[in-house]
This record gives sequence, C-alpha cells and structure tokens, in this order.
Amino acid sequence: MHGVAITGTGVFTPENIITNDELVAAFNAYADRWNTEHAAEIETGKTEAKTHSSSDFIVAASGIERRYVLDKAGVLDPDRMYPKLTPRSDDEPSVMAEIAVDAARKALGDLDPASVDLVICAASNMERAYPAVAVEVQQLLGAGGFAFDMNVACSSATFGIQTAADMIRTGSVKTALVVNPEICSAHLEWRDRDCHFIFGDVATATLLQRDEGLTAPHFKVKSTRCATQFSNNIRNNNGYLRRAHDQMEDRRDMQFMQNGRKVFKEVLPLVSRHIAGHMADEGIAAGDLKRLWLHQANKTMNDYIGKKVLGRDPEPGEQPNILQDYANTSSAGSIIAFSKHSEDMAAGDLGLICSFGAGYSVGSVIVKRA
Repeated sequence: MHGVAITGTGVFTPENIITNDELVAAFNAYADRWNTEHAAEIETGKTEAKTHSSSDFIVAASGIERRYVLDKAGVLDPDRMYPKLTPRSDDEPSVMAEIAVDAARKALGDLDPASVDLVICAASNMERAYPAVAVEVQQLLGAGGFAFDMNVACSSATFGIQTAADMIRTGSVKTALVVNPEICSAHLEWRDRDCHFIFGDVATATLLQRDEGLTAPHFKVKSTRCATQFSNNIRNNNGYLRRAHDQMEDRRDMQFMQNGRKVFKEVLPLVSRHIAGHMADEGIAAGDLKRLWLHQANKTMNDYIGKKVLGRDPEPGEQPNILQDYANTSSAGSIIAFSKHSEDMAAGDLGLICSFGAGYSVGSVIVKRA
C-alpha cells in the first residue's frame, strides 16, 4: 500500500460580486411586483404576500455577506432572477470544464498535466449527463489516464478525495486531480426569501500524489471516512426525466430546496458524531487537532460542530470561515477554506477537512503537515 499526499490546491473565483444589499434590493423589487400582480389573491387569502428580505436577516441567518457569481446582471434583474450564461457550441469548452481547468492548473503548479493519471469531477450538479465533464477537463488539461464524474452534493469533494486516495493507495494511479466546479447560482431559486442568499459560484481543485520522494511541503492523508443516510430534506428534483412528466411548468422543486429546521436538527449531530468517531479510531484527541476546515454552509452550524469536536469554542484561526465572502459553494467550500488557511501550519500539525450536506452525506479527511 502506498502513502497519499495532498500536494496542491487551486481556487477559481469569478469576477462578479453580489453584496447582500444588492441582492436584497433586487429581491424586494421582485417581491413588490409579485405582490402587486397578485393583490386580489392576497386580499382574499388565496395566497400570501411575499415578505421583504434584508441584509441583517441574511447575516443573522447564515453569516454570509457577499457571494461570487458567473453572471450578476441576470441574478439581479427582478424580471429574471437567475443567471444568464452565453450558450456555447459543442466545439467550445463547457463553462463547468473551463472553470475547473482554471482551478486545476493552479493546483498543478509546475507539474506536467500529462503525469496526472486520474481526473474526478465531483460536484453537486453537472452541466450535462454525458460525456463526462471530467473527461473534458482531462482533454483540456492534456492529462493522461482516465476520468469520471461523481455527485454526492455538498460532500462531493471529500468523497472524491477518498476515491482518489484509495486508488493511489492500492497502486491503480500515482497522481490524481479532484475538481469541484460549483455553478450554484444556476440551481438556486433566487425568488425564495428563505434561500435566495445561500449560494455562490466557484471551482476548486485538489492534487493528490503518492507520498514517495516528495520534497516540497505537503499534507499527508492519514485517513479518510465517508458516510450517507437518506433524507429528502435537501433536494433538487431536476433531471433528464423532467420532460417525461405531464407538468412541464417551472416547478419549485426543480431548483434547490431544503427544510432548514430539520437539516439543522438532524445534520449537526450526524456530522459531530462522524468526526468524533473518525478521530477516536485514529487515536486523535481534540487537543491534537490544529485546524478544522468545515463545509461552508452556515456559520451557526460550523460554530456548533467546532465546539462539539473540540469540546470548547474554537479559537480564532482554528476553524476558518470563508462563507462570509463566498457564501455556500457546495462541495468546494471546505476546499476553499483549506486552500486559503493551511500554509501557516507547521510540520507535524494535524487538521481535518469535512464536508456534509444532501444525502445526507458526510466526508472527512485527516491530514498531517509534512
């Protein structure tokens, strides 16, 4: 069995930023128009008026202050309220592959892409059913070996890392790239006050190699663990069977949906137990852990998990958050946090990457600085 190391990470960040104030202004303009158009139904009690959003509400509910998106104008247009991306021909790189390649090149650094044996595109939504986006990324990079897509929603990155690490351990491959292009703005219902602020767009990449003969600083992958438990509380029903349904209108369940209260109640103990069990099995005490890089969905959730895992409130820097700037970026969030807040760790320091979400799913990766 071979040792495994994370030797590089990369983050693609879109140019467009939407602040909470901008988002609220667009949403409230939409709500006012909708309420005017449905005044009669509201008056008779057949429907409820849409309530205004506010920046204070968003920060209190999530800790999010802004988000990056591929298209800003479409999202902020009260008559549209979803991104408008220019269609591409089949001969052009897909949007998802393009941003994944950007992140991948940053993760590769000076390493020749031809030395990559495996590319996994792990994300919460794929731009198309086939051909696999991962194979397109492989071709655009000039990587070797093979490639495939996988989807475990917000846990896709850690599940992808475990899959790649297992293949490296057993000798199937020597070098692997796990890319997480998350165009979350396209599956978010921006007209729903309860969730219109949650997501942003980004792409991340993680480079994994055999832990043999490495001279540059890296992170040894000590252990990985994944778990799933079925739940409908986070769901998106869109898919290729949609055209086979009699109802073809813009159904609400064709975008991101969640029962937030049930998610909080059920996911928090699930994730806390998962991390605690993983650490215990590896003989790692709370005091041994230098850093937690958690899924970036909600600050309150992360604060709760951090306190459960460490047995106390995390000190500044022990559990870095990036969601105030990026919002929830699905599987990419924990990798952004790891990429941006890991270089200061000293040799021998232990850390844990964890992502969790729809499924329910949870994945954790214990790493050691080398």
